[in-house]
Amino acid sequence: RFETCWPALMKDSHGVIIIFNPELPSHLKEIEMWYSCFVQQQPLLDTQCLLVAHHKPGSAGDTENLSLAYPLNKLKLIHSNLEEDPEDVRMEFIKYFRSIITIMNESREREEMSIIS
Repeated sequence: RFETCWPALMKDSHGVIIIFNPELPSHLKEIEMWYSCFVQQQPLLDTQCLLVAHHKPGSAGDTENLSLAYPLNKLKLIHSNLEEDPEDVRMEFIKYFRSIITIMNESREREEMSIIS
């Protein structure tokens, strides 16, 4: 119901983080639509997308056997459970944000070089 707002959310974005509950089969289908709309149609690189399979506290989520359909299976995927490994999740977010900053800096440098040339 908020699809009319999506273009404003996508404007000038440099990355997309898709958080989903891997225990809900409907979420596995929905993330394909989110990926298509927010990554492929921008277009952003796959390295600019991060998938977060969030496991609710107390759930016995299987982090080893989550199979995602193509093209989602080639994206960076982290599993989060803030009760068990909050520091690991934080470190993964930091790595992701650093990669986005690197991409932005490289893009800015290319743009500046094209103006100079």
